[in-house]
Amino acid sequence: MTVQISIVIPVLNEAEQLTDKLKALQHLRDRCQLILVDGGSTDESRSIAEPWVDKLISSSPGRAIQMNTGAAQADADVLLFLHIDTQLPDDGIELMINSVNNGYLWGRFDVAFDATQAMFKLIAFFMNHRSRLTGIATGDQGLFMTRQAFQLVGGFPQIALMEDVAISAKLKKLSQPACLKAKVITSARRWQQYGIFKTILFMWRLRLAYFFGADPNNLATRYYRRS
Repeated sequence: MTVQISIVIPVLNEAEQLTDKLKALQHLRDRCQLILVDGGSTDESRSIAEPWVDKLISSSPGRAIQMNTGAAQADADVLLFLHIDTQLPDDGIELMINSVNNGYLWGRFDVAFDATQAMFKLIAFFMNHRSRLTGIATGDQGLFMTRQAFQLVGGFPQIALMEDVAISAKLKKLSQPACLKAKVITSARRWQQYGIFKTILFMWRLRLAYFFGADPNNLATRYYRRS
C-alpha cells in the first residue's frame, strides 16, 4: 500500500470526542496514515486513540510542537494537519492529491461550522473570503502541504499561538495556496460557549495584536485563559 497523505492530529485532553472523530477517519486508512500526537493528556485520550491510529506519539504540549513532532514521523510526501474537531469533505483526499499534482505546494479548504444559526454561515463566508484575499489560512481550514514545502519553511514556528498564520506567511513566499471550495466542517463550540459577537471581537483583537508584533506567548495566555 502506498500512503498518499499523512494526517497529523494534535490533541490534548480530548477523550470525550476522540472515538467518534477517529472512527470517521477509518475509511481513509487504505490511502492515508493517521498520526495522533498527544501533548500530555491527563484524561484517557491516549488509550482511547491507540486502536484508531497508525502512530500514537507523545510530545510536549503546544500545537506547533505537536504538529512538528508528528510531521517528523510521517511517511507520506503530503502532510495534512487536522484539528480533532474538524471533519474532512468526502472527496477531500482526492482534492488534495489533485492540487499537489497540479503544482500547488500547499493549500487549505473552505470552512463551515457544525451549527445551524445563520450567523455562522456569515462568519464562515468572511473567513473563507479573507483567506482567499490574503493567502493566509487557519488551522480550522485543514492546512495541507508537501513535505518539501514543510521542510523549506522550517515547519511550524514554535510559538504558543498563531502558528497557522505564521506558517502560511512563510508558505506564501514559496507559492500561492490551493484555496479549495470544498468545505471542512469545524466545531462551533467555543463560539457558542462564549457568545458569537464576543468571540469575533476577541479573535480580531488577538490577530491585530499579533500583526503589530505582540508576543504570541502573551496572546496564548489570553486565549487559553478564556478557553
